[in-house]
Amino acid sequence: MVSEISPRSARAQKQVDALLEREGIRRDRNLDYTCGVYDDDGALIATGSSFGSTLRCFAVSDGHRGEGLLNEVVSHLLERQFARGCSHSFLYTKPESARFFSDLGFSEVARAERAVFMENRRGGFASYCAGLQKTPAGKTAAIVMNANPFTRGHRYLVEKAAGENDFVHLFVLSEEAGPIPFAVRRRLVRDGVADLPNVVLHDSGPYIISSATFPSYFLRDDDDAIRTQAALDVSVFGGIARALGVTRRYVGDEPTSHVTSLYNEVMAARLPELGVDCTVVPRMEADGRVVSASTVRQAIHDDALDTVADMLPESTYRYFASPEAAHVVQAIRAMDEAKHY
Repeated sequence: MVSEISPRSARAQKQVDALLEREGIRRDRNLDYTCGVYDDDGALIATGSSFGSTLRCFAVSDGHRGEGLLNEVVSHLLERQFARGCSHSFLYTKPESARFFSDLGFSEVARAERAVFMENRRGGFASYCAGLQKTPAGKTAAIVMNANPFTRGHRYLVEKAAGENDFVHLFVLSEEAGPIPFAVRRRLVRDGVADLPNVVLHDSGPYIISSATFPSYFLRDDDDAIRTQAALDVSVFGGIARALGVTRRYVGDEPTSHVTSLYNEVMAARLPELGVDCTVVPRMEADGRVVSASTVRQAIHDDALDTVADMLPESTYRYFASPEAAHVVQAIRAMDEAKHY
C-alpha cells in the first residue's frame, strides 16, 4: 500500500534518501509531496515524489523489482494530481528508466545526457507546437523572456532581433511565480513591441522555462540540478525551433543572476548542436546603470518608480503609475525583497 511520507519524519526522510542514493539518484531540493511503500518490517522499498505538475525522484529497492511497485507509486501520485485539478503531469527520469514510464502511459518530450522529460498526455507537445502561429519562410529568430516587468532592456533585445531577422517569435513565460501576473506581463510586452510588425507573440505554456521543465529557474537549487534542467529545457526548445523554422535565439547577458548565467552557458553550448545559433546581447545601460527588471521591481517596492523611469518604455511606466496597477504594486511591496524570478 502506498502512503504519504511526512516531511517532518526524520527517520522516514533518511529512508527516502538512502533508497534514492542506492539507485544513484539525488533527491531534488524542491518537492511538495513524497510517498512510499514499506515492507512488513517497516523498510522503505519504493518511493516517488512530486513538485507542482511534475513527478520525480522514483526508486524501487533491488530486491523488489518486478512486483509492480513503480506502477503503484505512479498511480498514487497521478491520483493525487487529478485530485488537485492537475490532469497534465510531467516527470523526470534517468534515460535507462524511460521505457518503464513509457509502459505506464508517459510519452517522451525531450532528453539530455542525464535525464528524460516525459508527459502523460500523448501528443501534448506536438499539439502545442502545432498550435503556435507560423511565419512565412525567411530568416527566423526567437526570444524567451519573463519580462517581470517589460523594460527598455527587453525592448532593445527585441529591436535588435527584429532588425536582423525577417521574423521573431517572442515567448513570454506563462508561469505564475511572482507578484506581476502573467496577464499583466504579457500585456506590457504586447504594448511594448506593438510597432514591430515582424514580431509574433506566444505564451510559453508548460514547455519553456516552466516549473515543469526548469523549476530551478524559480527556486534555489545547486548548480548540477540547474545545468541538468537547463539542458532539458534547451532540448525541448529545439523541438519548438524545428516546428517554427527558428535558426537563432537571442538572449541578454546576465551579470547578476547566477541561474540565468548558467542557463545562458548551457544554451551557448547546446543550441548550435540543435541547429540554432545563440546570440548573446550585452545588457543595455541607462545613465551608467544596467537596465534590470529586478532594479525596477525594487524601485516599485520602495515607492520610487520615477528613479527608474529611464529604464522603462512609456507603456510600462504608464501602467505602473496608474491606479490600475495598484494591486500589482501592493503585491510587490508585500514582498520581503524584489528578488529575481
